[in-house]
Formats: sequence, structure tokens, C-alpha cells
Amino acid sequence: MAKSGGPSKPAKLTRAEKKAARTAKRQARRETWRNMRQAFTLTRQKDPKFLPYLVIFSVLAAAVVYLAVLTATGSTILPIPFALLVAIVAAMFVFSRRAQRSMFTQAEGQPGAAGWMLQQQLKGDWRLTQAVAGTTQLDAVHRLVGRPGIVLVGEGAQHRVRGLLAQEKKKVSRISGDTPIYDVIVGTGEDDLRLAKLSRYLLKLPTNLSKAQVSALDKRLAALGGARSPLPQGPLPPGAKMRNMQRAVRRKS
Repeated sequence: MAKSGGPSKPAKLTRAEKKAARTAKRQARRETWRNMRQAFTLTRQKDPKFLPYLVIFSVLAAAVVYLAVLTATGSTILPIPFALLVAIVAAMFVFSRRAQRSMFTQAEGQPGAAGWMLQQQLKGDWRLTQAVAGTTQLDAVHRLVGRPGIVLVGEGAQHRVRGLLAQEKKKVSRISGDTPIYDVIVGTGEDDLRLAKLSRYLLKLPTNLSKAQVSALDKRLAALGGARSPLPQGPLPPGAKMRNMQRAVRRKS
């Protein structure tokens, strides 16, 4: 009686494939370090408090851990690796927070900043459709579908964005039924939501839909179709001329 064959073993990589995999890993590491160096340099240039905070918090965290381990063990050598580890963790935490703060500061108020932030920072079961409506003045409305329902995020001049939000809200309400629809304008105006607080705003919204309902609703909304607004996918770079961008948008429209 023939023996049934066991699960087939994965094919071994050839020498060339192994070399290519090692090369890809090295390139990925280099890219990661290069991005970190660029982020460090930009944060240091834009944020004068970055380096003082980095040093102070790292030293304080290391000192607290060193004294705690010293008190517990009585050894002056044993606390050193623990203190160094905590200092590195504290430095990375400060670097991450200040780099994010600097990034938001540079992007805030630029056309496309809210859409870019949603694309880069959005977490959880959200479905993003950028620039479902917009104007040649680079105002835009982005649509989110998630557990809270539908969120319309506008950016640009309030007097124009309010009209865009009202039109888009009316359009999606024909399909969404009783699903809650939230709207918010991101910007630097008096009643605008600041860019850095957008993620927190989304996290505070109540849960109204299941994951299955989110998927079904997103498919129904996708059927709306319609041409996307030809807006920049991200905040305008510093020095970009608004008039030139508006002219480019008109040509794409």
C-alpha cells in the first residue's frame, strides 16, 4: 500500500535568490536609516526645543532607573545597562513626538494637508476616499467610512468648504440611509479643527456600525462614481505658487 505523502517541503532558495534577498534587506535598512536621519535633521532645524527635550528626558529617565536599580541591588554596575536602555527608549519617544509635531506644523494650512494626514496616519477600520469634491481654489472634501459611520473631512476656505460639505452630505445620504454622517473642517480658522487634532477627533467618535456593515456601506458609496477632484495628493511643498497650482487644477478639471 502506497504511503500518503506528507506536506511538501518549501523549495530551497538558490544562491542568487539568497543574495538578492540579503541585498534587499540591506537596502531596506539603509532606506530606514536615511529616512530617520532626514527626519532628525528637519526636526532639529524646525523645532528649537527638540534637542533640549531629547537630552533632558533621556538623562532624567536614565537617572531614575539607575537609582531605582541601585537601591534594589546595591550594585553600581548592574544599573548601567538598564539605564542606557531606558535612555534610548526615552530618546526615541521624544524624537517621535517632536518629529510628528514638526511635521504637522509644516503641513498645517497647506492645501491637501488633511488628505495627506489621513492617508499617512489613519488607523483602524477606516476606508478613505480622497477629494470626492473640490474647487479650483484647492478646497477639498475627503470621505471616510468606518465604525462610527461616514465622516466628511473638508479643508480650505470655510465659506466654500461648507457648501461642498452640504452637497456631499446630501449625495451620500441617499445611499447611507440611517447611517450617521459627521462633517468637520480642518484648518487654522477660528472654528476649524487643527490638523494635529484630527486623529483624536476620529478616535472619539462612537461606534455605530459593524465591520461587515462598514464594508457593505463602502461598496455602495463606491458606486456613486463621479470624477475625482484633481487636487494635489499631499500638502503643497514650501515655496509652491498657489496660482500655478490652481492653473494646473483647471487644466485637469
